[in-house]
Amino acid sequence: QVQLAESGGGLVQAGDSLRLSCVVSSGTYSPYDMGWFRQGHGKEREFVGSISRNGALAYYGDSVKGRFTISRDNAKNTVYLQMNDLKPEDTAHYLCALDGSINRPLSIRAMDYVFWGRGTQVTVSS
Repeated sequence: QVQLAESGGGLVQAGDSLRLSCVVSSGTYSPYDMGWFRQGHGKEREFVGSISRNGALAYYGDSVKGRFTISRDNAKNTVYLQMNDLKPEDTAHYLCALDGSINRPLSIRAMDYVFWGRGTQVTVSS
């Protein structure tokens, strides 16, 4: 069974940076695309970023482009989300997810991700 565990969230001020980590506890990690999503209180789940299995391709949501960077270290079974210039509107529960298909192009749709972590809370004060 694939398990994902996020960490690195916290309470920061606007303009600060945070780096989230997502560790995958399964040998099936390395071949699969990974994604980050977030969900604010009372809001729908929003795509943040995704990265291809070899790290060569990454997509970002419009609201985070130029501020957030997704990366991965397959030797450590870990995906990262570097968040810079955080804004109060970035406040949300951040979740990482694993796409269980090896035949699908890198996706930005939550429905394509099969395994999910429990998430980590990021709160940005103004």
